[in-house]
Amino acid sequence: MKKILSMFVILGVLALAGGYLWVKGELNYSYKGPEVTFKINNGDNFPKINQNLYKEGIILNRRVFHKYTAYKNLLSKFKSGNYIIKNGMNLDDLLEMFVSGDAIKNLVTIPEGKNLYEIADILSNKNFLKNKDRFIELAKSADYAKKLGINSISLEGYLFPDTYNFEEDETPESLLKKMTNHFKAQTKSLDLSSTFLSPEEVIILASVVEKETGAKFERKIIAGVFFNRLKKKMKLQSDPTIIYGMWERYDGNIRRKDILAPSKYNTYTIKSLPIGPIANPGLDAIKAVLDPDTHDYLFFVSKNNGTHKFSKTLKEHNSAVRTWQLTKKNKKGRSWRDLKQ
Repeated sequence: MKKILSMFVILGVLALAGGYLWVKGELNYSYKGPEVTFKINNGDNFPKINQNLYKEGIILNRRVFHKYTAYKNLLSKFKSGNYIIKNGMNLDDLLEMFVSGDAIKNLVTIPEGKNLYEIADILSNKNFLKNKDRFIELAKSADYAKKLGINSISLEGYLFPDTYNFEEDETPESLLKKMTNHFKAQTKSLDLSSTFLSPEEVIILASVVEKETGAKFERKIIAGVFFNRLKKKMKLQSDPTIIYGMWERYDGNIRRKDILAPSKYNTYTIKSLPIGPIANPGLDAIKAVLDPDTHDYLFFVSKNNGTHKFSKTLKEHNSAVRTWQLTKKNKKGRSWRDLKQ
């Protein structure tokens, strides 16, 4: 009897040892094969990812990978994207990569001052956007803006300009949500109620400032001009507001009839801000509106290099217009980036 018990004990120990070695071997398994791309789609759950890894020969045992991932408390932490699987990667390498989101970068840059139509073109040309019309429709919807927590007549102004790592299977909804969430994250520390403007009006004016100058050092001055005009109940008379109001028929020229045409965006015909943003401002333009320069300027005119001549009186302004807009030599375009600052 003792011999039988001893035999069972020995067999049990051997089984445990064998099981331990088997589990250890499975956990130490590393991918042996050529470099491949593995895709985790938006919305893929762990069982689907696990099955795809097994099917593509990247892991040897689905159950072991599931148990090990559960042990690490990472079952719901995988990020979507395209991943490069290299020869020799073990389970820990895979988990670290999928959780960190170290995927192939699909970068696209949205420059400051682009409007929703231009952003749709950029995303479409980069193949991140399959349905441009749907993107524009949603971006122009006040109801959809509200759904995303944006208190405005549209998402114009809230599609934050930056470099994004989008994925190949993005939808108009996912793109808009990511960009507006990024706006919220970037402006979270700003007090948008620190001026006499409402938070929505801050973004509207910031979009106008953004369109008026590409020179960072001028933004606070221009913001100050617009504040001075608003306080005096003067029309802002900003050309970019005319352009935005007729964007879908704009041919590159502003005619007298366009200047005189009534529009909720045309600041030559209304004594207020446009009804909504005319572009998507960057952080510097928003900060300029929150902290504008204090001065007595009421006018500015382009010096054709991206910077402006500022004037306090209409007489000074008319003289500046003659110098910078009606003199052929000065009319020649240059870039503010070429200036010595």
